[in-house]
Amino acid sequence: MIITTTNNVEAKDVIGYRGIVFGEVITGINMFKDMGAGLRNVFGGRSKAYEGELMQAREEALAEMSARALEMGADAVIGMKMDYEVLGSDNGMLMVTCSGTAVTLA
Repeated sequence: MIITTTNNVEAKDVIGYRGIVFGEVITGINMFKDMGAGLRNVFGGRSKAYEGELMQAREEALAEMSARALEMGADAVIGMKMDYEVLGSDNGMLMVTCSGTAVTLA
């Protein structure tokens, strides 16, 4: 499955539009990762735990969107956009969403 942020695929023609597809993942950040990130806020540095969680959520959202596009008979997703939000009363949930247009290519 080809996924691109552009509105076309180089050297391919879009011959059919299947519809808009989405991938959504909501994941919780556990207490231990939260404590480690809090220490990094005080002392500086990157939070590898949060970065890993974000990377996994992003990959899952893309995989979900790809699977939905395949179910629609698409070869690619064009115009893909991704968004990140923090949810919950204590900001303990991370939501990653992606969307694009599922298309067939020649």
